[in-house]
Amino acid sequence: MFRDIRLHGYANDHIEFYAITAGNEAYNRYFFNTDHADSNEIRFFSPGNEFIIGRDGISHRGNGGIFCEYMFGVDQPIADLAKEEVSNRLVVYGTHYDHKSGTLRFSDRTDGYLSYDKIFFDGNAVFNYFFALTGADFTGLLHEQQERIVRLLGKALKRSFAVGQEDDNAIIQEVLSILDEPTAHLFLFKLINTRHREYCEIFRNLYFNNKKITDADFQMLAVLAERYGIDRYQQERIRIDVMYKHPDNRRIVDEYKNILIACNRKGEINKLENARLTRLKTLSVRNKIPGALFYTLDEMLKKDKKLVDLEESNYISETRQILEGMFLSERHIESTIDTEDMLKLLYAKKQAAENRDHAFEEMLLDASKACDEKIRDGADISILEGYSYIITYFDRYDATSSAINRLAFMENVKVTEEMIRSLLGNKSAFDMLAPDLFTKLFLSGIFEDKYLGIYGRKKVTHLAEGLKLIEENRMTTHALLDHLQRIDSDERIYLTLLEHVKERIRNFYSKYTTKADQEALKQELTEELQHKKLLEGEIPLYLFHEVILTIKKEAVYIHNLLPQIIAEKDGSLREDFLENSGLDRFYVEELEREFFELNGLNLEELYQIRKGLN
Repeated sequence: MFRDIRLHGYANDHIEFYAITAGNEAYNRYFFNTDHADSNEIRFFSPGNEFIIGRDGISHRGNGGIFCEYMFGVDQPIADLAKEEVSNRLVVYGTHYDHKSGTLRFSDRTDGYLSYDKIFFDGNAVFNYFFALTGADFTGLLHEQQERIVRLLGKALKRSFAVGQEDDNAIIQEVLSILDEPTAHLFLFKLINTRHREYCEIFRNLYFNNKKITDADFQMLAVLAERYGIDRYQQERIRIDVMYKHPDNRRIVDEYKNILIACNRKGEINKLENARLTRLKTLSVRNKIPGALFYTLDEMLKKDKKLVDLEESNYISETRQILEGMFLSERHIESTIDTEDMLKLLYAKKQAAENRDHAFEEMLLDASKACDEKIRDGADISILEGYSYIITYFDRYDATSSAINRLAFMENVKVTEEMIRSLLGNKSAFDMLAPDLFTKLFLSGIFEDKYLGIYGRKKVTHLAEGLKLIEENRMTTHALLDHLQRIDSDERIYLTLLEHVKERIRNFYSKYTTKADQEALKQELTEELQHKKLLEGEIPLYLFHEVILTIKKEAVYIHNLLPQIIAEKDGSLREDFLENSGLDRFYVEELEREFFELNGLNLEELYQIRKGLN
């Protein structure tokens, strides 16, 4: 039976600690003392080990190390990132990785000092564990003890769910059960940054409530961070980690991560993998998943530099030539960007965004640095003007692309007159470079996207037509705003109806095909939605019929077509249904996923059926 002694205290006004000794007859051990001459320190000791908690940091001597839950976005070895079961960071004192031999090297130099700033910067921002071991198996040379710890406990500590859950009892149980040695004792120290924890918990509660943070809430968080002195880096990593842990986000981000890791190992991305990545990125917009989660993954993989450098794409080569000619030439040849150059750069930016190609942005950053250096060294100011010309158009591109994509793929997007005026100004600027450039850059690809839903298509179509009519003085911005808001209202009511109708049919109605059944259903829903303040007035009849038709199509697909598609692996039948049913692909793919999970089927079979179609 394991028993333990626990001490709880505070090192200073924001560092909380728990100190535990656990093992057989732990209650017979006196394992700490304080230096009364310096009450800011408390010393914990065991045979061969010492751990001192001070006001500004900790000192350690003996065996053991540090472990904590990985935060999403921290530097993480590819070997750990690639293993879904690995969730924790483990550092054993006096140990380093030998890249030449590919093995760990152990040393007898295990003592050291760590400030709290470094502990919560290098490890988890909220909580970190330190540990040491004593017993018959942990005597002798320190490097031998440390190697034994890694061999016995390394795998378990890196995979333990108890670490992320801060379940101290479970950690103790896991460690001592593995050691299975009567004289073994575990010394466990948990350090908590209470300021970071408060910030993390408030952000988690706000974000998990509806997957967004209002301006007022964000300002409140900013005031809290300023009061506690939490730097921007720690704020950002805490927020990203919380957003990643939202179940809806984690499923999509983990799939994106797994595909990237597989590509990293092979050094290439095939068409199927690229289609999956594109679909996940589009789905992330639809589900309000922050792009930072994907950028962080891209950066982590890029740092390891294990991806094979493939032959440079034409658009990257063209971009490099233009920027080097303007800024990076060793001969200092000054030139200005003409319309043709600007068009090439805009199309290159469009292609780089579609391919998630970071080389393009890296070249821009290099160009910016070169521009600053040349101006500093006395070059003509026209260089800065030329670069500013590029950045102005790129800023217009980013703002326009973001607005149109949100309108096309996200639900309940707030459309304002200011947004329409901004798009009008950007459209005018692009079309001055080349006729219909706005359409070619932002609209053509949208309409070709198979994930563009019915309401997204309506909104983008009305936007494109409305902007043109406004330019011709045949429509006002206010009239276009009314059109878009009506579509948005229809979409909101349609989605609300779809959710409630499906719930009603599932629980109360076995039949909904007759006019009488539908009328009864419509009347009950009207009363329910009005009572919940989700609807004013009556349910529009055309939206009610649209919802009923969607549910009928769904039933046909799930009960008749999908089993046939799976049995025959007939991707063409699936594609034919998608093209002719009018149902959104997002919606159908979610139905497919639920069907596969409900019936215990392998999702890989579905990916193969979709291959080459998305």
